[in-house]
Amino acid sequence: MSTVGEGGLPRAHGAPVLQGRYRVRPEDFRVTELPSFEADGSGEHLLLTVTKRGMNTAHAVRRIAGWAGVQERDVGHAGLKDRHAVTTQRFSVWLPGRPDPDPAELELDEGGESLRVVDAARHSRKLARGALSGNRFTLVLRELQGGRDGVEARLQAIAAAGVPNYFGVQRFGHGGGNVGKALAMFAGRRVGREQRTMLLSAARSQLFNRVLAARVVDGSWATGLPEGEVWMLDGSRSVFGPQVLDAELAARLQRFDIHPTGPLWGRGELRTSGQARALELQAVADGQSLRLRDGLERAGLEQERRALRLRPEGLTWHWPAAHVLELEFTLPPGTYATSLLAELGTLEDATAVPRT
Repeated sequence: MSTVGEGGLPRAHGAPVLQGRYRVRPEDFRVTELPSFEADGSGEHLLLTVTKRGMNTAHAVRRIAGWAGVQERDVGHAGLKDRHAVTTQRFSVWLPGRPDPDPAELELDEGGESLRVVDAARHSRKLARGALSGNRFTLVLRELQGGRDGVEARLQAIAAAGVPNYFGVQRFGHGGGNVGKALAMFAGRRVGREQRTMLLSAARSQLFNRVLAARVVDGSWATGLPEGEVWMLDGSRSVFGPQVLDAELAARLQRFDIHPTGPLWGRGELRTSGQARALELQAVADGQSLRLRDGLERAGLEQERRALRLRPEGLTWHWPAAHVLELEFTLPPGTYATSLLAELGTLEDATAVPRT
């Protein structure tokens, strides 16, 4: 049984068990990047680990570039982090033949913004997008309404079964407008390179979410389909199949070694077959989806796959006060904490809706 959650997408775990607000203050949304490698200790790049508050990644890149006296393109980062949060993340700065600037001159604490250097070390390569093993979240939910027993039962279900791996609403821009902008771009509107990349991602994400929504409705997002399914190895982007769901695959699925997948649209044939392929095509057969599919294919993107199921690692929780819940968990790169929150209930992002 599913109900409608964030962005009109169906929930997998049933009706909401709470209402409340999150990101009431930046400290309520803490994100720490988990690095995928250690610094070399030498090389042309300075690898910085910083903790920032009230500052998104693009703002931090501009500040770091100004501090180091380099172009913004010479500053690398592994992932994007939101302004309305306290985040710890890495940046690299290309400084060939130059001494390290003074970290104290980069630090800031004024007007609700802060930036503090946690670590600085030399490294041989620019930090690439996606070069992290995951993100650790500490989230505080406030002004909660709902029975504690029901909330804890839902959290236990999430820890045991995972949640649908939807792309979060932030992928689609203010009011979901990026999908409309992508359609306009496909119809001939000229956009810059950076915006083009963003709009292509939004178009792909929209189609993936449509397929995943159909899989949530029929219950196969976590269990897989009997035939035609393409599978992804947990913790990687490696896929195999289509392969029939036999006893061995069912056991691997049960222990979260593999996950069913959905399409990231592009040129070429869908990798799925039979029942899985038919479901995917049906989910993206409406007029808007057909235009998105055509635009992505003409843009030259290739067919790829993404896991349908997301399992938060190390999910723990406690109640600091009667109507306050604190959650801690780790997610893989490219996944969204809001996918977990949507399965709990109706939670208002305090930064998006002004109080009256």
